[in-house]
Amino acid sequence: MKRFSRRDILALSSQTFFLSLIAGCGNVNSTPIPTVSTRATPTPNIVNPAPTSVSTRMPTVQTPSPVDLDAKIGQMLMLGFRGLDLKPEDAIVADIRERNLGAVVLFQYDGALKSFTRNIQSPAQLNVLNASLQAYAQTPLLIGIDQEGGLISRLTEENGFPPTQSQKFYGVKNDPILTRAAAKAEGQVLKNAGINLNLAPVVDLDLNPRNPIIGKYERSFSDDPKIVAAHALTAIQGYHAQGILTTLKHFPGHGSSSSDSHHGFVDVTQTWQDIEIEPYRNLITAGLADTIMTAHIFNANLDPKYPATLSQNIITGILREQLKYDGVVISDDMQMGAIRNDYGFEQAVELALNAGVDMLAIANNLVYDPDIGARAVSIIKQLVQAGKISKQRIEESYQRIMQLKTRLNH
Repeated sequence: MKRFSRRDILALSSQTFFLSLIAGCGNVNSTPIPTVSTRATPTPNIVNPAPTSVSTRMPTVQTPSPVDLDAKIGQMLMLGFRGLDLKPEDAIVADIRERNLGAVVLFQYDGALKSFTRNIQSPAQLNVLNASLQAYAQTPLLIGIDQEGGLISRLTEENGFPPTQSQKFYGVKNDPILTRAAAKAEGQVLKNAGINLNLAPVVDLDLNPRNPIIGKYERSFSDDPKIVAAHALTAIQGYHAQGILTTLKHFPGHGSSSSDSHHGFVDVTQTWQDIEIEPYRNLITAGLADTIMTAHIFNANLDPKYPATLSQNIITGILREQLKYDGVVISDDMQMGAIRNDYGFEQAVELALNAGVDMLAIANNLVYDPDIGARAVSIIKQLVQAGKISKQRIEESYQRIMQLKTRLNH
């Protein structure tokens, strides 16, 4: 295992980040790092009014009483929205106040407008925005962001945040202590901003260096599942030290693909390997899988009909039953081309929830609909009333989400 030199650290980033990294290293041995087994594990048998002062303290988890069906459905949505600040008439405010919205996701870039004005302008602005979001919520919001590091970072130097390195950088260094320290430092940045859920780490394997969405952007630690699991584990510990929840993605593995599910259908039937499951197995066993995000990839060997996000075989059969995961499953963005091009919104929602997805991510970024939250709640409620989604399925997801939220600020 390589050790990092003074030159490595100085190359890591600017003085601001370096100081925070050193602060993190000062306590790096205070929490033991569980060992990830390097023994080969069996291959799974897979056949089938806004506040002006800033507070990052989360309110106590409360739910409307009594909790009706609409309120439970609202918790099952993660929505993107436009705005650097909030106005009482904003759609996202109505989603939070009237529909008991469970989560939001923040972006720096607006894909539909092709504009860098979206939610993030500066650390102070972002902190006030997030405090405003929480002030409207009866039940604390999960405020999520894709802050993986390197090229996939929503908090950038241009907007006044410390620079970051990619997951590949840390995988090449292969020093889990360095990875943990960097995640702890980044966790402090997220905490200061009022963010409580990082949609990271990526645990896809770097099996195709020319992969246009994983390999190209250096989002994977390694092509070795043991290295991926070890660094994901220590990164999660670093985030947890700052009270930040995390997300493993993209289940069951996007690293071998040769196309991008943002744009359309992605078939990994001929390239996907059983070892892509191993990081999930290790992290679930270690009790460090806060949430897991699905991939929109299609693998005929795992499900001959549906991509993973819509597949009961993959989410319930493999993730829940074989890997024994009972935490929150979050879909990848339901507006991505791999879903939107081939399925109607109502059909995709029905399939995803029946497959076992607990929280539907609707980034509202590639395409934008200010009323998407109201529409989604209405669709899900109608599906329940029509008997196409059971009330038990809604209750299961609601309970998982509320259980996750009891850990906020702990």
